[in-house]
Amino acid sequence: MILLAIIFPGISFLVRGKILSFILCILLQLTLIGWLPAAIWAVVSYNNEKNKKELAKMEARLSAKLR
Repeated sequence: MILLAIIFPGISFLVRGKILSFILCILLQLTLIGWLPAAIWAVVSYNNEKNKKELAKMEARLSAKLR
């Protein structure tokens, strides 16, 4: 998924269901200068989403242990 975010930043947003981010990213990609920020944005967004899911799992396990 990270390779997809680097090569095709807009598509990585579309695959994850973020339509507004997809449109904004495609607009950035239309300029040569905007390609690099779009790729960085896509990778950071993917990593943040992955970390939030892992944190939610850890919180659920911790709350289950405390009960």
